Amino acid sequence: MKAAQRLSDLAYATGWGVVRGLPEPVANGLFRAAADFGARRNGPGVQQLRRNYARVVPQAGPAELDELVHAGLRSYARYWKEAFRLPGMDHKKLYQQVNERFVGAALIDAALERGKGAVMALPHTGNFDISGIWMVGHHGSFTTVAERLKPESLYQRFASYRESLGFEILPSEGGAYRLLIERLRANKIVCLVADRDLSKRGIPVTFFGEEARMPSGPARLAAVTGAELLIADNTFTEDGWGVRIHTPIVVHGREDVAPATQRMADAFAADIATHPADWHMMQKLWLADLDDERRKALQGSR
Repeated sequence: MKAAQRLSDLAYATGWGVVRGLPEPVANGLFRAAADFGARRNGPGVQQLRRNYARVVPQAGPAELDELVHAGLRSYARYWKEAFRLPGMDHKKLYQQVNERFVGAALIDAALERGKGAVMALPHTGNFDISGIWMVGHHGSFTTVAERLKPESLYQRFASYRESLGFEILPSEGGAYRLLIERLRANKIVCLVADRDLSKRGIPVTFFGEEARMPSGPARLAAVTGAELLIADNTFTEDGWGVRIHTPIVVHGREDVAPATQRMADAFAADIATHPADWHMMQKLWLADLDDERRKALQGSR
């Protein structure tokens, strides 16, 4: 396992060290080829992506699902190509480009005018790092949480990458929740990716007609601080990116955390159904996909 972790760290180091220097057409071709190879190889992650898409587009036949998986892998490859190149790109220019199409900025402004901060919740769609660059350009730094990857050097690599974009990064372990509350009480913005949580703390939701778990964090933070919970929809376009902020949710105390999380899940589902290829979920999300032992453990934790 440690050897695999070292190889993973080396691969990401190579990506940030080499890909950012490639000519754009070369990088595009390289990542498209990688996506096409992944589709042909049809490994476990690609198979799970297909199962996930089958829930989003239940009317799709085998051929349509094949096309959707192929498009989804190309979208995911585009995310990584951009991630590796972003540190060397002109962030002011990117901000201006996104700002021309940004929808819902007034909702963020209105949430901050209340003086209690704003919680932005988003699924694994599009390129949320690009949206973060817009947020930094428009509102200044915001705070988010990163999984404590192994080895430590890999976590530090990802943290340094996003800090270079202007984000404040907190590790998922070590008091992040308390610090997020502090940021919200200082009327700051907190952004959390929130479409998957298989811990025993996850909230049961109905997602595309089946039971899944999503993090309680966004709604809990809103309940504790009075911050407004907003949904962020990130998409790719042919020549750029689209971002839409919508569905402001006020969480009325702890008893409203579960209903608010369901409203969040419903908003995610509506956005994902509109542009499914930009949803890069290659992991198991629904309880029905888990093995019996894991599923029973989660269902018993209610």
